[in-house]
Amino acid sequence: MKKKKLVPAAAEGPAQEAEYVFQPDDFELRGNAEKTLIDMNFASQNFWKEVRQRFFSNKGAVVALVLIVLIGLLAAFGPNMTNYSYKQQTLSQKNFAPRIPGLENLGIFDGDESLKTTTGHRIVNGYQKGGFDDVYYWFGSDTLGRDIWTRVWEGTRVSLGIALAAAIIDMIIGMSYGLISGYYGGRTDSVMQRIAEIVNGIPRLVIVTLLMLIMPRGFWTIVFALMITEWIGMERIARAEVLKLKEQEFVLASRTLGARPMFIIFKEILPNTIGQIITQLMFSIPTAIFTEAFLSFVGLGIPVPMCSLGSLISDAFNSFTTHPYQILPPIIVLATLMLCFNMLADGLREAFDPKLKEM
Repeated sequence: MKKKKLVPAAAEGPAQEAEYVFQPDDFELRGNAEKTLIDMNFASQNFWKEVRQRFFSNKGAVVALVLIVLIGLLAAFGPNMTNYSYKQQTLSQKNFAPRIPGLENLGIFDGDESLKTTTGHRIVNGYQKGGFDDVYYWFGSDTLGRDIWTRVWEGTRVSLGIALAAAIIDMIIGMSYGLISGYYGGRTDSVMQRIAEIVNGIPRLVIVTLLMLIMPRGFWTIVFALMITEWIGMERIARAEVLKLKEQEFVLASRTLGARPMFIIFKEILPNTIGQIITQLMFSIPTAIFTEAFLSFVGLGIPVPMCSLGSLISDAFNSFTTHPYQILPPIIVLATLMLCFNMLADGLREAFDPKLKEM
């Protein structure tokens, strides 16, 4: 390959024509895969794969997820692991301390209980005193002779069921309300937001008390009470997201092509807000669990003989000073659930938020 080029021969002389010859190895095509370097840090990745990698890199969120799954399995199968029913009463075996097969030979969980008397402390073993050598209560028995292990996991099942049902219903109502309010804007948005502010201003305890006058106490009454007010948080998240996204180019393109508002809201905007909705759902579950526990603790929750974590804490509170082991299991389960759901929600928020991506 040859090319001619004009170069000056001298400072004052005329320009002379010089000839350069390029060899075949002067230029090399870098189109093969072996020699082409690809920046793997910025390689294209699937969105959900990236979310999954980011989530599992958060050890706290992973541990919280494992504990939630473990508690969920115990709530599902724990009541069937013993021969007792959650409402079975055996007055001859009341206030028995925890006793676990195998561990009793090690000197722990052997049924011994230290009671404080006017003359000091004394060790009492209800199993030996009553001759119940083949009887075991893993968490002990309460003041009516009911198995605390069975009642704790039955109560966990009820509390989780109420929280999940209320959270899912609140998500559907709040998400739909916020998306529609934010998309239409103007007078529609103003009227809908005033209604939401009125609903949010009504105290939850007042709503539940009024519902108890017209509805029987039970599972769905508490779910309905939580559903009336708890959707406000989800509605605000959904409205804020749609206000941010409705002026984007992909929404404008769909509107230009003649797409209807409901199609744009639920087919175009909703998939882009799913991360924030899932995160808010995880945050609303511990709130619902705590609310149900509070209502049951003050006597407005699950009726007897059915139990929940709140009613178990309320029942054991009266004997806390004499038999503290009765209140510890429901308190530990309730605290663990609330802590784990909040840690899981934090992990999901970091996984879905692209601003927190590590380059």
